[in-house]
Amino acid sequence: MNSRHDGPATPIPTDLSPSQDSREPSAVAAFVAEVLGTFLLVFGGVGTALFAADFGTGDNGSSLGVGFVGVALAFGLTVVAGAYAFGPISGGHFNPAVTVGLATAGSFEWSKVPGYIGAQVIGGVLGTALLALIGVFGPEGWLSAARAGGFASNGFGESSPGGFGLGAAILVEVILTAVFLLVILGVTHPERGTKFAGLAIGLTLTLIHLISIPVDNTSVNPARSIAAAIFGGGGPLLQLWVFIVFPIVGGVIAGLLHKHVLAAQR
Repeated sequence: MNSRHDGPATPIPTDLSPSQDSREPSAVAAFVAEVLGTFLLVFGGVGTALFAADFGTGDNGSSLGVGFVGVALAFGLTVVAGAYAFGPISGGHFNPAVTVGLATAGSFEWSKVPGYIGAQVIGGVLGTALLALIGVFGPEGWLSAARAGGFASNGFGESSPGGFGLGAAILVEVILTAVFLLVILGVTHPERGTKFAGLAIGLTLTLIHLISIPVDNTSVNPARSIAAAIFGGGGPLLQLWVFIVFPIVGGVIAGLLHKHVLAAQR
């Protein structure tokens, strides 16, 4: 998740970035990296929510599932892995709100935004499609139950894990996406960034999920929301607009704040 200015191949500040080959990866390589990174994020995070969040109970009645904390960690860990694996190729956005936010901040070329967003949506849908395919070979009725339960989609009102309404969903998506972008822009700054950018970004996403899973199942990523809603049915699809519009609003706010205040030249 790179905020530097010199194209999609600029690496995150990390010792894992290649140092001996200065050639810039091609546009195709960047596109594929965004597909794979978003696939990893959705397959790992949504997969944990579907398969492991509430796995059942043991012989002593204790839960065997990972719960909200485990799901939050899963999303964070996938971003850490994806950032270091694919960040040096594409910048490691994996999220349309991140791409738009970086472009708003002047740290990414607007001409590349549509291609990146297309790659992210493709990667996310591929992730949930393979999760559904796994479910086909699961216990009888598992897939239909998962789809009836929303397929780990985002939602508000009756679709909110904690019963929170539309206003709460809008606020958490705008605020937490803005926070996420500000962290990304800070830790990947070309002069003030850190070699541990991928870790900082992943831990921030974990924190975001710990805060907001009970509110709306946490989006801050339209590609993740689209991917889950496709298999979640009518309810999630009807509410999907919230999780497309407001993460992008949060990304734009963060981009403007960074460009005109935090990174403004004296």
